[in-house]
Amino acid sequence: MDTLVDDAQGRLARRVRMERDARGWSLADLADRSGVSKAAISKIEREEVSPTAVVLVRIAAAFDLTLAGLLLRAEGGGRLSRAAEQPSWRDPETGYVRRQVFSRPDHPLELVAVELPAGRRVEFPASSYAMIRQAVWVTAGELSIDEGGERHTLGPGDCLGFGPPGPVVIANRSERPCSYVVALARR
Repeated sequence: MDTLVDDAQGRLARRVRMERDARGWSLADLADRSGVSKAAISKIEREEVSPTAVVLVRIAAAFDLTLAGLLLRAEGGGRLSRAAEQPSWRDPETGYVRRQVFSRPDHPLELVAVELPAGRRVEFPASSYAMIRQAVWVTAGELSIDEGGERHTLGPGDCLGFGPPGPVVIANRSERPCSYVVALARR
């Protein structure tokens, strides 16, 4: 298959633009990294042309993706995220449980529900926040967030929007579990 047809072209155009924007790259930056002309990339993003497989491979490689990876991201998931289908992960060291409530490759917003056991803490390096902005909303318990040299203590209903990227320590210093929601937006 040399070209893409129907709405796949539109989804791919939006994905290329989103990948480029997420990295803070201009059209010229992507052209330099991929070997595809700036004009061709612009036409792809505006859905004026359907790119060939060779062009897509070059663009995908510039993003450190395979062609399959780029196409998979372009396909995205459905708009509905059923509770029973939301993947979760438990940190074996802290018991921290992270449930991916909503995430789509074609959407800049991501929602994560977290349960942090009593007396536990999780540390995140500044690099965790390099390409995202986030806010934490506590739904139950008490949460302590050390961020940017400042400690914030949040209770049920409290919400903290994070500042510039820096190391963060999220801790439950209480004797009861804490639940919170993290809303992330890709830059």
